[in-house]
Amino acid sequence: MEIEHLVFGDAPERVGPFSHAVRAGDFLFVTGQMPTVPDDPGKLASGEIEGQTRAVMENLQSVLAGAGTTLDRVVFARVYLVNFQDFDRMNTVYASYFAPGKLPARTCIGVTGLAVGALVEIDFVVAL
Repeated sequence: MEIEHLVFGDAPERVGPFSHAVRAGDFLFVTGQMPTVPDDPGKLASGEIEGQTRAVMENLQSVLAGAGTTLDRVVFARVYLVNFQDFDRMNTVYASYFAPGKLPARTCIGVTGLAVGALVEIDFVVAL
């Protein structure tokens, strides 16, 4: 199986030493995106969970576009939340990005902290 490490110029600047995504066989593994301003990996887009979730989803869409795919192909998502009291508010924004009845499988994990002080991070596995 060929493995391709992908970095996209139009995707958000990375906050660490990693590829935006890795293509392996018929799958794309998308690195967890942060709610950062696309051209400044140290600046959060918003302090509230709704704004941060929206920014994460927009950043993920940029990575998917770079790989020539869309949210319709996402088969699995992992959500990392610093505060589980934000769960319902994050879910409202998250679900709005997917077609009704077409939500990917998902795990949501509580964490004690995320890079750049983010409240949420999301990564994807995508079928190509």
